[in-house]
Amino acid sequence: MNISISQTEKLLQGNYRFRQLGFSMLLTRLKKNYIKAPSQATLQSCASEINTFLDKYKSIMADDFTKIADI
Repeated sequence: MNISISQTEKLLQGNYRFRQLGFSMLLTRLKKNYIKAPSQATLQSCASEINTFLDKYKSIMADDFTKIADI
C-alpha cells in the first residue's frame, strides 16, 4: 500500500489512533517535522518515510491499512 500526498497531509494534520505503536510513533515524529516546516517538500519526505514503513511492516499492518485507506 502506498499513500498519496493528500493522505499524508491528512494523517499529519489529523488525530488518528492506530494499533501499531511503531506507526503511531512515526506519525508523531513526522507531525513535529511538518509543524516546523509545512511545505510540499516536507510532505514528500513524510510520505516517503510512511510508505517505506508500510512496505516494511505490511504483514502486521493489515488492520491499520483499512483505516488509512478510508482517510
